[in-house]
Amino acid sequence: MPNENRPLGLAPVQYLNGAPWNGQARLYAIPAAAVTAFAIGDPVITGGSADADGVPTIALAAATGAIRGVIVGLADTKGGMAKVGNPNSTIRPAAAQTTDWYALVVDDPNVIFEVQEIGTGTPLTAAAVGLNSNLVVGTNNGFVSGWLLDNAVEDVTVTLQVRLLGLVQRVDNAFGQYAKWLVKINNHELAAGTVGL
Repeated sequence: MPNENRPLGLAPVQYLNGAPWNGQARLYAIPAAAVTAFAIGDPVITGGSADADGVPTIALAAATGAIRGVIVGLADTKGGMAKVGNPNSTIRPAAAQTTDWYALVVDDPNVIFEVQEIGTGTPLTAAAVGLNSNLVVGTNNGFVSGWLLDNAVEDVTVTLQVRLLGLVQRVDNAFGQYAKWLVKINNHELAAGTVGL
């Protein structure tokens, strides 16, 4: 049975010590002037500033370079994690907004995420486990992130974005196109990257 093509960006699942992810995240601000869409599952970087109350800003990550963390919640107000007037919204639109938005970001370097491998090129194999790779920018589907795992780059290079820890162990997942992988952010803004194994 082929793997299902259902990207979700990066989804936190557990910690390096084996404990399940406990839902903890840190509050960050998305400046009103930002013209990039943000979705749950998107990787982000720090924006080098803060809002009027000192909440640090973020920007969308690139397909190379360090990552601060992954969005797990979005709101157009600081006090809640929902869009006023539309609590079912899970994206921040690409156009500039009238006010800052806020995101809950999993920025702990010890969190393991699930991410889908891209469906083009040669799929990764068991030999890739332990190596590092980058992510591929993806457009959200109106609900969640479209970011994917790049299968064109797998190496020991310390600056690659994620460490490949293995396949997600489910009956509906196997090596091949759209495989779901467990990864740790390797090139993390809060922790030095390591050479792939």
